[in-house]
Amino acid sequence: MPRLDLEAAARAAGQAADLARGEILSRFRSVAVEQKSDGSPVTEADRAAERVIRAHLRQAFPTLAIVGEEYGEEGSREGPRWVIDPIDGTIGFSRGIPLFTTLIALVEDEEPLVGLIDCPALDERYLGWRGGGCRRNGVPTRVSQETDLRRAIISHGDPFTFDLYGERAAFDRMARELPLLRGYTDAFGHAQVLGGGVGAMVDLCLNPWDMAATRVLVPEAGGRCVQLPPRGGKGGLVFGAPALVEQLLGFLSVA
Repeated sequence: MPRLDLEAAARAAGQAADLARGEILSRFRSVAVEQKSDGSPVTEADRAAERVIRAHLRQAFPTLAIVGEEYGEEGSREGPRWVIDPIDGTIGFSRGIPLFTTLIALVEDEEPLVGLIDCPALDERYLGWRGGGCRRNGVPTRVSQETDLRRAIISHGDPFTFDLYGERAAFDRMARELPLLRGYTDAFGHAQVLGGGVGAMVDLCLNPWDMAATRVLVPEAGGRCVQLPPRGGKGGLVFGAPALVEQLLGFLSVA
């Protein structure tokens, strides 16, 4: 296969996210919620957004496979593939909270090459590709360069995920020792790390589409992103300012 044009792929991801915004924002605070077979919520906004993302990416790169949270896999299991989460933070979205995101990544051999985190209700988008840097609404952005955990805002995913991942002791220690610990969950928290406001984040019990964009965007924004060993079929990430990530890994038994 010819070498991928990553900048062109990033443009296509951005165009797909534009289309998804139309489907999502038109339904925000006016959509019914259903339960999927695994108990997680889903709305017509999730499905409609994924459909338009898939259609655009398929047209732009017809040979690439696509994996999405709502409609599964299409195309070959080998070679590059798009990984999509049309609405990350569906619970908040369904309750009118404007901190949901759209996630798109291009992955090859399990390594993300392009990443996008779009915050439709906030009109903020983080977009980047391997070797191309990370930009927020077109302006280069960098992670925090803080080195002291006591001064940094540190974010985490839902506390119950630490129980599921076998890391409750790590959460309890973070709660005791970190004065600026905050629960900016889901990819909204990831975006705040990319913007530099949040110094680092520990996020556990993640699916591949939850992690892929962040795994490429954080290094492109000058940070460190550590993928933790899977537990119970789910992954985990510790990412942000390099010095803070190194210290946070010491809180975890799995690191």
